[in-house]
Amino acid sequence: MLTIADLRRQNLILFEAISGSRAYGTNLPHSDTDLKGVFILPKDYFFGLGYVPQVANETNDEVFYELRRFVELLLKNNPTVLELLGTPADCIIHQHPLFEQFQATDFLSKLCRQSFAEYAVAQIRKAKGLNKKINHPEPPARKSVLDFCYVTVGAGAQPIAAWLARNGYEAPQCGLTNVPHLTDLYALFVDVTPERRHGYRGLVRDPETSQDVLLSAVPKGEEPVAYLSFNRNGYSTYCRAFREYWEWVEKRNAERYQNTVQHGKNYDAKNMLHVFRLLQMAEEIAETGHLHVRRPNREFLLQIRRGEFEYEELVAEAEQLVERVETAFAASNLPATPNKEAGEELLRQVRQAFYSSSSAHS
Repeated sequence: MLTIADLRRQNLILFEAISGSRAYGTNLPHSDTDLKGVFILPKDYFFGLGYVPQVANETNDEVFYELRRFVELLLKNNPTVLELLGTPADCIIHQHPLFEQFQATDFLSKLCRQSFAEYAVAQIRKAKGLNKKINHPEPPARKSVLDFCYVTVGAGAQPIAAWLARNGYEAPQCGLTNVPHLTDLYALFVDVTPERRHGYRGLVRDPETSQDVLLSAVPKGEEPVAYLSFNRNGYSTYCRAFREYWEWVEKRNAERYQNTVQHGKNYDAKNMLHVFRLLQMAEEIAETGHLHVRRPNREFLLQIRRGEFEYEELVAEAEQLVERVETAFAASNLPATPNKEAGEELLRQVRQAFYSSSSAHS
């Protein structure tokens, strides 16, 4: 298995650069240093079965793309790899002479509307989702099936817990049977005999872990005292939201979350920074045909990161920017897609030249 150390030791790296906030000019003193780059597989890997599309370190803040994968992503106008071709000079660590043949202007196309702007829209949705999670956290105690069960009372309904308390019943003395042809509706029986001789099984097997109500055998002739409805769809939706919330809590970036809480605006400020960065880059690409990675409006983007704007204000402004991007691409002279044949030919030429040069020096 290839590692980044292997790439360096075998001189397989075509391009290596500092990426992320340091390239955009939005870095702060404590910002991480992300590295990205492009490498060429050793000849035996390439001609054998061991093709490796990318190599990364454990934290994924150092990522190198194999040349073929790099070109594939360029032809899709992937923002991450396109940005490598616009890396500011002060962020370039190493550039092989062969890599100079790759120019952003040869790959920019109207696909950037989708790859940049639609990715930004997804980030807006993500920010909205975080906003919802922060403002509507799930309580640590998980609801049970019984919290989604209601009993008919006259023309209305009551939660099962309230109904049991009101009538002086306990869940273990109850029994349920299916009502034919009616989904998730059950006849509710109560065993009022002192010794509970009917042997009803209760409403659920275990209130904390059960995923469904429990059915009982009911003696012939017994009459239901009420009907119970289990809101199964509501319970399923709740379970999914509960699981997603606590997965988010477990996996969230602690520093970014604390920053979100501290600035008090209840959105992921770094996420919203990238929304504006991507949309503004997309608008520039459509209007000028050029890619500008180092952002000219550092202070505005850092104001977003510091949480100096209201959430609704940012979302509204971002949505207006999306409309401007759509208009700009509709009027743009960029090709619909990059020239795939030219990209593939460049891939062949660079690989052959690299292998020839490597053979000459080996």
